[in-house]
Amino acid sequence: MKPIAPIVLFLIVAATLRAQTFDEALATYERGQIFVAAQAFTKLAEQGDANAQFYLGLLYSKGKGVPQDNAEAARWYRKAADQGNAEAQFSLGVMYANGEGVSQDKGEAAHWYRKAAEKGLAKAQCNLGVMHENGDGVPKDLTEAEYWYRKAATHGLASAQFNLGLMYFKGDGVSQDKANAARWYRRAAEQGNAEAQFSLGVMYEKGDGVRQNKAEAARWYHKAAEQGFAKAQTNLRRLEGDQTPGVPKP
Repeated sequence: MKPIAPIVLFLIVAATLRAQTFDEALATYERGQIFVAAQAFTKLAEQGDANAQFYLGLLYSKGKGVPQDNAEAARWYRKAADQGNAEAQFSLGVMYANGEGVSQDKGEAAHWYRKAAEKGLAKAQCNLGVMHENGDGVPKDLTEAEYWYRKAATHGLASAQFNLGLMYFKGDGVSQDKANAARWYRRAAEQGNAEAQFSLGVMYEKGDGVRQNKAEAARWYHKAAEQGFAKAQTNLRRLEGDQTPGVPKP
């Protein structure tokens, strides 16, 4: 017997699905009943439910429960984004940044990131900060970059904490303050950010912004090295006097 094609299964489910609220549809999705959830989200999305529109866009972007279709994903993200859904605004920004399902347009990406960022979405705040730091789709503005990194860092986003620490380390957009750099690196490092772990290791090894402590340097190098961070592996071998390949044990 031939397996049922996904589109056929999709139509079978559609014919038998009872009306669901968004919370019920989400619970179905979280139980792994993807085809049933996809149809529930579709019905709700067509009725104008912004949360369902976002999730339907997500399913189209991943090809889960529906055929993979970035253009359709962008269409549903836009519907939800126009209603103020921050996750959809962020996701639409990502699609514009990468040219997925839409023509690449960094200015439009920044537009949607900003909308989500203003609603407090940390990953949008960080992405907007990156765009301002690099002058990518928006004017280069380190003060604006620092503003958005700090917002996201305060919300606990490790990548923003690292980026903010790097600005303090270099004195880009802020007065140079290596002790403050170390503080933000540590916050990111404690969440597993390998770049921050490596950078904190360098600071401890050199006594730069922190009191020199080779053992603490080795500890942070090891954490980054375990994640495959090559520079940390090199520094750890050098620090421990071991020139053999691989990641030494502490």
